[in-house]
Amino acid sequence: MITFIIGLVILFGGAALYGKFCEKVFGPDDRKTPAYTKQDGVDFVPMREWKNSLINLLNIAGTGPILGPIQGILFGPIAFITIPIGNIIGGAMHDYFSGMICLRDGGSQMPETIRKYSNKGVYTVYQIFCSLLLLLVGAVFIYTPGDIAATQVFGFDGAATSVSTWVIYGVIFVYYLIATVFPIDKIIGRIYPVFGAILLFSAIGVFIGLFVKGYPLVELWGNWNGVVAYGDYFNGNHFIPIFFITVACGILSGFHSTQTAIISRTMKSEKQGRMTFYNMMVLEGFIAMVWAAGAMGVYNLGLQAADASLATATIGVVCKNILGPVGGIIALLGVIVLPITSGDTALRSLRLAIAESFHIDQTSKAKRLGLSAVIFALVAVILVFAKMNANGFNILWRYFAWSNQTLSLFAFLAISVWMFENGKAKFAWMPLIPGAWYAFVTITYIANAKIGFNIPWTGAYIIGICAAAIYVGVIIWYANKRKALAKKF
Repeated sequence: MITFIIGLVILFGGAALYGKFCEKVFGPDDRKTPAYTKQDGVDFVPMREWKNSLINLLNIAGTGPILGPIQGILFGPIAFITIPIGNIIGGAMHDYFSGMICLRDGGSQMPETIRKYSNKGVYTVYQIFCSLLLLLVGAVFIYTPGDIAATQVFGFDGAATSVSTWVIYGVIFVYYLIATVFPIDKIIGRIYPVFGAILLFSAIGVFIGLFVKGYPLVELWGNWNGVVAYGDYFNGNHFIPIFFITVACGILSGFHSTQTAIISRTMKSEKQGRMTFYNMMVLEGFIAMVWAAGAMGVYNLGLQAADASLATATIGVVCKNILGPVGGIIALLGVIVLPITSGDTALRSLRLAIAESFHIDQTSKAKRLGLSAVIFALVAVILVFAKMNANGFNILWRYFAWSNQTLSLFAFLAISVWMFENGKAKFAWMPLIPGAWYAFVTITYIANAKIGFNIPWTGAYIIGICAAAIYVGVIIWYANKRKALAKKF
């Protein structure tokens, strides 16, 4: 338990220091925000800070900070230290700067931000990559909450042939459509406070229960091979890069940049950015820490097999063992809420991005519905494939996890170039360090993975190191080139 507490101190203490530093580097001021200068009653709508913060938290926190840590904790207590450090210098910094740059650039969506701070080729790759990821997010975040609700709340079998499964999927699907089409303050702005209350009960309830129940946790300096052989798992499963792909959202998620861009259109002041963007990612890191500890506890007590493929089942065991039957169901609802509140805004951001890129008018409900219909038809196809194919969801999830991390490389590129062009070149190390790390992680992973190129680990590591060096070198060269050209005009 001491390692877990040390991790929490690192998370919140580090966030207080580095979050303030990030804010100082960006330099928020009192200029009017897009919520006022472009107010349209649909997407550009001034909302209160607490509401923006809560919406952003629910937008970014899908099943990643729960399922990822439940699987990632099999690597041992090192996770309790890795998650907070990565969250502070990587994920929270990524979310803050991507959100604030979009805010200052008029509430632009991330594809337009990438277009502005890169070139046509990078923008085209990003647009395709991002669109595919958001479609995968929409499908994954119907599938996972739907199955949890079916099997652990309602007691159904969750089978692809059961009508109940598709009815539950259908309900989530309809909600997504409503949230995608209607003004943000009419649906999302009103229902999210309720969802937020359930989420907080779930996370805080499990956190308190860890201490009340006295869950046994392995210490970093202790024996890692006890009831569960964490040490053997660590040694045999390539902690780098596998852990950083598995845990994802608790440390870093490229998907978040598409969500912070939405909130950049509803903020009343730039000075709310640290709370809305940076601190909400830190809270997601806290959720990841709590679920990692809860999973380790039930594994060590023998209440659940320590098996990555049983992560969804582990959620129910943790909730019901810590909070009892009634509290456990409420906590499960909190888990279901997380992906639903990410899936709806994922599809909303996809609609906004496509509309912005192709200049498609979205002022009327009919026009928003028309574009949404095409998006939802594609999501439906992916969902049916994932459910009907025996290995469909495993394939879907692997590509989702890898592409989620890879997407962050584009955001780090944009942040780096923005710094060079705005007199902050001496701080470019802030995005370049995590950018280089995740270039190495994502390229190494896809080079070795069976869903990728299936190259032996030695070759994959060499390729990953070269890719990271090229990534940093190209960004510095390109940023300096743009900076030099800007001085001539």
